[in-house]
Amino acid sequence: MIPEEFKDMRPFEPEELPAAYDSLLADPTFRAVVGMVMPQIPAEALGPMMHGCKTCLEFQYTFIRPLLDGVIKKCTTGLTSDFSRLVLSSEKENYTYISNHRDIVLDSGLLDMILFVDKGFNTVEIAIGDNLLIYPWIKTLVRINRSFIVTRKGGIREMLQSSIRLSSYMHYVIGEKKAPIWIAQREGRSKDSTDHTQESILKMFAMGGEGTPAERLISLNMAPLAISYEYDPCDWLKAMEFQLKRDNPEHKKSQADDLMNMKTGIFGYKGRVHYQAAECMNDFIAALPTDMSKNDFFATVATEIDRRIYNNYHLYPGNFVAVDLLQGGDAHANRYTAEERATFEQYLAGQLQKIDIPGKDEAFLRTKLLEMYANPALNQLKVMGEGING
Repeated sequence: MIPEEFKDMRPFEPEELPAAYDSLLADPTFRAVVGMVMPQIPAEALGPMMHGCKTCLEFQYTFIRPLLDGVIKKCTTGLTSDFSRLVLSSEKENYTYISNHRDIVLDSGLLDMILFVDKGFNTVEIAIGDNLLIYPWIKTLVRINRSFIVTRKGGIREMLQSSIRLSSYMHYVIGEKKAPIWIAQREGRSKDSTDHTQESILKMFAMGGEGTPAERLISLNMAPLAISYEYDPCDWLKAMEFQLKRDNPEHKKSQADDLMNMKTGIFGYKGRVHYQAAECMNDFIAALPTDMSKNDFFATVATEIDRRIYNNYHLYPGNFVAVDLLQGGDAHANRYTAEERATFEQYLAGQLQKIDIPGKDEAFLRTKLLEMYANPALNQLKVMGEGING
C-alpha cells in the first residue's frame, strides 16, 4: 500500500487510471494535441484504446512507444547506448539515474526506450518540475506516463516540506517498489551545456531514508548517466534566451515559450544520440572519510558525478569544430574532416537564421551556440587531461 502522503505527486495506480483517462478525453486541447502528434489514431478510437490500457506501462507501450519510435526514425540518425558498467537484471534494476539535462521530454523518454524496448526492463519513474505542468491535462498525462511531481513553488517552509516528501518518495520507489528513477542533476536544462550537479539535489536525496548522509545516498543506487546529442534542436531558442536575458535581466520565459521548447525538442533534428551509463556511485561514497563535514561530503559527491558524466560524453565532430571556432585555431582538427567542419558551420548559420528578435546580436548569439557544443568537449578534455579514467 503506497503511503497516502504521496497521493498527489506519484504516478497513478491501475485503479485510478479510468478516471484519469476520462479527464483527459474531456479536455479538447488534449484531444487536439493527440490528433496532431498521432494522426494515425482515429478520434473515435482514442477513448477505447486508452481504457484498454490497464497499467501505466501498458499506456506507455500503446501510446508513448510508437511516438518515440517515430521521433527516433524521423528526428535522429540513430539512438545508441552502453549500460555495461551497471548490473542490469530483473532482480537489480532499481537505479536512480542522475543525468545531464538536454531535453525537457526526451531525456527520460529515450531512456525508457533503451531500458524497456532494448533491454526488456521496467521504465523509469520520472522526476518532473511542476513549473512545466502549465495545464491540468499535462499534469494528468505525465502521471500516467510514470512521472512524479517536483514542487518548485512556495515559501521556505513549504519547499522544505516538499523536499522531504520528494526524498521520502524516491527512497520508497527504490527500496519498496523496486523501480528505477530518472532525475536531472540540476533544476532545469543547462543552457550552455556546462553540466554541474547541484549539491542541493544531493542534500534533498539525503532528507529521506535512514542512517548517515552517505548511507542514505547509497540506498538510492545513484548511476550517473551522460546524454549526448549531436545536435540540440533547441540550441537557437537557448541562444535567443541568453540575449533576451542579457538585454533585459527581468526577462522570463512564458508558457508559450515552454511549449515551443518542448515541441522543438521532441520534433527537431538531433542527429546521433548516445546514452552512456557510468558505474554506480555506491563504492565511491562508501570509501569517503566518515569525518568529512556535510558540505564537503556533498561537494565531493557532486564533483564525482560531474567527472563521470564528463568522462562518458559521446562527442561528435561538431563538438571539436566548435572548440576550434571558439578559440580561433585548429588545435583539434585531427578530430574532424574539412567536410565535417563545413557541415557544422552550415548548420550553425541555419540555426542563427531562425532567431528573430529586436537588436539581434549575431556575434553574441554565435558565441553562445558555439559554447553549447564546445563545453562538453572542453569538460571531457579537462577530465582526461587530469589522467582520470571514468
